[in-house]
Amino acid sequence: MPKKVKSSELRVRSSKIDLKLFFPLSILIFLFAVSLMTSFLPLYDPNKIDLDSIKRPPGIDHPFGTDSKGRDMFARVVYGAKTSIGVAVVAAFVSAFIGFFVGIVSGYFGGRLDTVLMSITDFILSFPSLLLAIAISVILPPGIYTVMIAISVVSWTSFARLIRGHVLTVRDMPFVDAARAVGCGDLRILLLHIAPLCVPLGLVMMGIKMGGFVLTEATLSFLGLGAQPPAPTWGSMISANRAYILTEPWMVIFPGLAIFITAFCFNMAGESLKDRQEVMGNRL
Repeated sequence: MPKKVKSSELRVRSSKIDLKLFFPLSILIFLFAVSLMTSFLPLYDPNKIDLDSIKRPPGIDHPFGTDSKGRDMFARVVYGAKTSIGVAVVAAFVSAFIGFFVGIVSGYFGGRLDTVLMSITDFILSFPSLLLAIAISVILPPGIYTVMIAISVVSWTSFARLIRGHVLTVRDMPFVDAARAVGCGDLRILLLHIAPLCVPLGLVMMGIKMGGFVLTEATLSFLGLGAQPPAPTWGSMISANRAYILTEPWMVIFPGLAIFITAFCFNMAGESLKDRQEVMGNRL
């Protein structure tokens, strides 16, 4: 017999989870808002070269210092947030959409269609995701859209596996049989009865995956496969200034901190959503 959880214990857990979810979401919302408002903020031009301000340490005029070309590091880190967070969000939605479609169709219909779709999924999963993303980025022209495509191609499989497993447990439940009995077709059952039950799982997986998407985008940009110069991205900033890490460390520290904070907050938010879903499941 599964152990029942008292309502008072559930309330305590829920309050802790809400608190754990609030801080990373607050930081992520702030970063996302700042990245969208870059045109309205009093920032230096992130691509403007100032030969009189080369390699200046952090100060009043330049809070994050300047790089080897005199460009303001604070402005470049802020503008880089638009690329890194934007790529993570777009890749998460594209991956979730593809994985959701494949998983729900494969799990509901089964048979040969399930075998074919899961064989393709397993084939992609057999490759290390980062190496496969690099390979795709090498084949396609370098750029931000290539990064989105590469991340989406290697990431939808996790969503498909998760959604398929959930659909396999739901498709034979009494309410699905009742929907068939009253004449509902497969499309109606999928859209109105099964898909809504899979959405929370997809959202949790998106939250967990987005931290990894930020790291993957930074890796591809570091290798020169992402957005091309002079467009500021966190990974490309670290790559361009890595030679100065011992003499002018601020050129690498601040974009590195931006990557760490963003990925950490996404991971924390995803884990909190996962815990929250578990608590809701215990209530049921």
